[in-house]
Amino acid sequence: MSFKMPPVTDTQQGAVRKVGFELEFTGLTLEQVIEPLCSILEGQVEQRSAVEFRVHTDDLGTFNLELDWDFLKRKAQTAWQEDDGHQLVDMLHQAALPVVPLEIVSPPIPLDQLEPLNQLIPALRKAGAKGTEDSLIAAFGVHINPELPDLSAATINRYLKAFALLQWWLVEAHDVDPTRRISPYIALYPEAYVKELLIDTSVDLTHLFDSYLKHNPTRNRALDLLPLLAEIDADRVRQVVDDPKIKSRPTFHYRLPDCRIEDADWDLTKSWDLWCVVEQLAADPQAIEMLAARFLQLERPLIGVERKIWVKEISQWLNDQGWV
Repeated sequence: MSFKMPPVTDTQQGAVRKVGFELEFTGLTLEQVIEPLCSILEGQVEQRSAVEFRVHTDDLGTFNLELDWDFLKRKAQTAWQEDDGHQLVDMLHQAALPVVPLEIVSPPIPLDQLEPLNQLIPALRKAGAKGTEDSLIAAFGVHINPELPDLSAATINRYLKAFALLQWWLVEAHDVDPTRRISPYIALYPEAYVKELLIDTSVDLTHLFDSYLKHNPTRNRALDLLPLLAEIDADRVRQVVDDPKIKSRPTFHYRLPDCRIEDADWDLTKSWDLWCVVEQLAADPQAIEMLAARFLQLERPLIGVERKIWVKEISQWLNDQGWV
């Protein structure tokens, strides 16, 4: 399958927009992942510690591969640098493999150069990679980091409104695993924020920061805006959320999709194409205005908007537009 192109493919500077992917899975050792990464992407491996590797490619940039446990990564880095403590690191490493995901983090890749990523998926599947459904306790997912066309308040505001209108529908469209639905990591925007966002006509960055950080002072959102806001004003973000995991970058951090790498019919286009519905709505201010008015019209005192009714209505509207 080919990756769908969003309505806006270039940045304000005229460059092709980029997107990064983060893929969480288990079932393999780090060494078993290195082979397909290097062979398919024609990369050269650099070991950073017992649990962190980099794969450098000429065409796409540098991919990171790691066991996603901060404590173990710190211990492994110290052992690697000081050549001491390897036995403890190895013990923790073996204990972590069944429950802690391996993570491949791609560099930002131009939208018209994404196809090699989908060549990697069947190779990992054949090697034995397992995704979300393989664990009852681990909420493995696919994170998508799409670069914005520009960092203006008006553009960010359109994307936020588009996602807020679609978030309930996206949970159903992605068929998000129950384990991940109840996890704290991919919480949706609270309805109070959605209402404030849809009513608000301001496109001022100061107000956008204030409103988002008031209602979402956490990384644990299906659409995490903190990396983007930190790119614009890191100090302001860290005054509210002082989390070292927040990495400044001119992208959204979309965390909703499952990783279904064990499914023979699954690849990264499944997740990306649903994100592109947000892209399409964000590029249509009139549709945003109409849907926002309808959403607010459906609000009832005390109970707000009934989720099932809105999902049914937005599903029909998207079908009528031919967007899904």
